[in-house]
This record gives sequence, C-alpha cells and structure tokens, in this order.
Amino acid sequence: MPNQRDEAPDDSHHDLPCLEKLDSPTGSPPTASLSSLMELENCVSNLSLAHEIVVNRDFCFKPKRPPTDSLEGRVTDIVHRAFWDNLHEQLNSDPPNYNHAVILLQEVKTMLQSLLLPGHVRLRSQMDEVLDMDLIQQEVDHGALDLHRLAGYIINTMASLCAPVRDPEVKALRDLGDPVELLREIFRVLGLMKTDMVNFTIQSLRPHLLQQAAQYERAKFQQILDKQPASLDNTTAWLQVAVSVPSESPGPDSRGPVSATAVLDRAYMRLLHWDPQDEKYPETVLMDRARLDALGRQLETLVLEASVLLLTQAQCGGAVFSLQGFVGKLRQSVTALLEGSHNR
Repeated sequence: MPNQRDEAPDDSHHDLPCLEKLDSPTGSPPTASLSSLMELENCVSNLSLAHEIVVNRDFCFKPKRPPTDSLEGRVTDIVHRAFWDNLHEQLNSDPPNYNHAVILLQEVKTMLQSLLLPGHVRLRSQMDEVLDMDLIQQEVDHGALDLHRLAGYIINTMASLCAPVRDPEVKALRDLGDPVELLREIFRVLGLMKTDMVNFTIQSLRPHLLQQAAQYERAKFQQILDKQPASLDNTTAWLQVAVSVPSESPGPDSRGPVSATAVLDRAYMRLLHWDPQDEKYPETVLMDRARLDALGRQLETLVLEASVLLLTQAQCGGAVFSLQGFVGKLRQSVTALLEGSHNR
C-alpha cells in the first residue's frame, strides 16, 4: 500500500535525539521520544490512508502541482528551468558533457523498473541489456553515446507499459527532437505513469482492505492508545454524554439500562449537529468529520425544506398545495435560496 512503512520498535533509534526530560517534576505530563512520536505519526498516517481507501471508492492520488501564481510555483519553475538550461549547455558544449545525462538515464531506468510486474521477466532482462549503465558510460568516454537511440527504446518501453489514457502523451514524445526537451517530457510522463500504477494498485487492494478494515483500524487504534493513553479522551467524553442524555422518545423501558446501539445512535445524531467551535471532536470519527459535517448540512437543509412545505400547506390549504408541480417547484426554490447558506 502507498505510504505504508514498517513499524519500528520503540527503542531502536538510538541515534535520534531524545526529548525526554530526565528530571521531569512529579505530576508533569509524560514526554515522548522523537522516535516514538515519529512511529505514532506513521501509525496515524497509515490508518488515515487505509480508512480513506475503504470509505471513498473514488480515492486516488493526483500529481501535486503548485499554483503557477504562488511563491512555491514560481520557485519550482525557476529551479526546474535552471536545471534543464544547465543540461542544455552541457549537451551543446564542445565536446558534449554527458555526466548529468547519464545520471538522468539511470533515474529513467529506475522509474521504468518500478513499473514492471513480476511477470515482466523478459522485458526486465532486455532493459538491463539496453540500459546497461556501465556500457553507456563507456560510450560516453569514447564519444559514441546515441541519446536518440536510447530515448527511442525508452519511449517504446513506455508505450508497452502505460495505460491507454497515456497513449497520446507517449506518442507525442516521438515528435520531440531536442534531447533536453525530450528528457524533460519523459520524466513528466513517467511521473504520470507511476501515479497510474499506484492508483491501479489501490483499486486492486480495495476489496481485500474492505474485508480487513474493521480489524485493521481496531488494531491501529490500540497501538495509538498504547503509546498515548489519553488519545481517546474526546471519544470517551462524547460517549458519556450520549449515555447521560435522556431519550427523546420515553417508553416503558426507558428507565432501564441503555443499550449500546441506543448510545451510538444518540452519539452519531449529536455529530450531525456538532458545534464547529467545539474542538473536542471524537478521535475515532475524526477522519470522517468532513463527510459528517456535509451530512449534517444536508440534514439541516432537509429540515428547513420540510418546514417550509408544511407551513405552506397550512397557510394555503390543500387547493394550492395539490396543484400539479407546485411542491416540486417550491422545493427547488427553497433549495436554491438555501444554497451556500452554511458558508454565510
């Protein structure tokens, strides 16, 4: 799985600086070492990623592109332009300097190898033969390096490995004559192909994650709780409030013990009306807060629409309310008036 890293034992990183206070006063909050904090962050990151893959069927990674008008975008553009301009000067010098070009070819080979499946034995062997870095270095030393021949092989390999959606971009590489522009576009398209491979892997793993989601998240939360015993305090308080709140529909059994299902029902209904200023959001549902907030806004909109419809029926009577298409048009008008009201 992407971003999945091996869990490290607690005291294995002896080379990392320790943030623990040896003379910590009695009653002070417990401190944690940098290694344990990193391990905890890793655990939370993996939990969030796995949860999003399971819950969101449309989840996918997208290449990060900073806005062109932002500081990050401008700095990135300047650095990239300087890098490729420097490579252009090296290749056009007399004699040409291929030092950086060889490094880029090695990176291209590594990226292509990362796209190979276990069954691509023949292709892997052919790649090691054509993109033999020792042989390429010898060709550089004797002035016999043919970048266009190597680029042609790389493009053909990309065409055999890419998804159909990338065919036009790979085909466009064949029309590029400038070696610098060609290498730059090869790296760009290879980056897109790696993203496609990651997303394909995620979709392939999703059915298996669905089967193990509950057990996996329970185990991860237990790991977090073992490292930070106070990490579920907000969840505990949230459930305690749900237990203490009296039932809105009292019945003959309302004075008896409250069932776990009833407590969860009350707790989740409270999430739909959660105060945005309240920062003590339950940790166990924090990853779904955006979805629950959106659901809460939809609920408020439906309540307002129903209220308007009931008031209209009470004031106008059945004669107007029963007109064909009246209810639908009124509901559309109310929905349009309420659109964006939660942002104001």
